[in-house]
Amino acid sequence: MVREAENLENRVYRENLELFCKEWLNAWTGNNPEKLINFYADDAFYRDPANPEGINGRELLLNYFKKLLERNPNWKWELIELFPTGKGFTFKWKATIPIGTEQITEFGMDIVELDPLCKRKVKRNEVYFDRTKFFSKLKK
Repeated sequence: MVREAENLENRVYRENLELFCKEWLNAWTGNNPEKLINFYADDAFYRDPANPEGINGRELLLNYFKKLLERNPNWKWELIELFPTGKGFTFKWKATIPIGTEQITEFGMDIVELDPLCKRKVKRNEVYFDRTKFFSKLKK
């Protein structure tokens, strides 16, 4: 009986994380940085291949998101698989990115830590993917 309750609790936790992740990924599409930044804690840390040293704090992160989303208003992000962790989750994703008249598909992975006081705010987000295909299309 205890094991069944633990399994149910784990399943509910995972489903909540997946729902949060899908809502968050949807906020990456449509050039709405204010919507996206609402998913991040005030003291969030963000790292991606363009920012290997990372960005600290919501204000700097919003400035980055404004530029990034303006250049990529129609990209779409899809959750492939999610792995709960002690501080949040790690997940694999698929991105469909229009570049001119073409479209590329990229796959990558994020490490996400949630704010311990508000589980619906990202405290740390590290993005990993190979940008080779992306840059090769930009050069054409």
